[in-house]
Amino acid sequence: MEIHFFKYQGAGNDFILIDHRMGPLKDIDNNRIKMLCDRRFGIGADGLMFLTAHDSFDFEMHYFNADGRPGSMCGNGGRCIVSFAKHLGIIDTETNFLAVDGPHYAKISEKGDWVDLQMIDVDTVNNDGPAYVLNTGSPHYVLQTEGLKDFDVYTNGKAIRNNETYKEKGINVNFVEDKGDHLFVRTFERGVEDETYACGTGVTAVALSVAKHKGQKGHIETPVNVLGGDLKISFDYDGTKFTNVFLCGPAKQVFEGDVNL
Repeated sequence: MEIHFFKYQGAGNDFILIDHRMGPLKDIDNNRIKMLCDRRFGIGADGLMFLTAHDSFDFEMHYFNADGRPGSMCGNGGRCIVSFAKHLGIIDTETNFLAVDGPHYAKISEKGDWVDLQMIDVDTVNNDGPAYVLNTGSPHYVLQTEGLKDFDVYTNGKAIRNNETYKEKGINVNFVEDKGDHLFVRTFERGVEDETYACGTGVTAVALSVAKHKGQKGHIETPVNVLGGDLKISFDYDGTKFTNVFLCGPAKQVFEGDVNL
């Protein structure tokens, strides 16, 4: 059996995308998804997504982590699947689609290479020592760090993700260095179990956490630099709740092909 697939990346966060509008998603082989995401024995990706039809939305997004298991919301994946939907002719420059954490609105450039994706509202930010813990569609741990360029993200991120507090359900671990005019962020992602070049829900969590830490209020736009490029987070904050949260950045098709299963 051959499957036609597309490869997309958003700030270095890369995904396999499959058009599955012909029928409902069923009989998913999680081990096969893990194999396809493997960078040595498969196509290679941080995750895999199926785009399916939906009666009430433009489409539905089904996301699977690189370990083959169903994942929580993926922000950069959400931006990439919007670009994919435009490529397929499903949408033009705006869309409303359904993801695992609920409905999402997005707008996309005419060329399809830049997407502004609305994320969920956030009204709960907890502390774990000096770190902030919050859910932006996926659970995140945010820790301010000095000398982040040379910091051992893998070792430290893996230790936090697997400690007694987070080991059972896992958590994404973000390290952030405030550069003044932008934030520099590096992330250890659960499901990938490694550092990725970008994490959309992660940089969103970081931007919200930094605003809370600084006591900022009003409409805020935060430039963020990650290993894979530049992103921007915009949101409104009244001191209690974050609303109108948008993750903005590039989404580009890398290649397409067929894989024999």
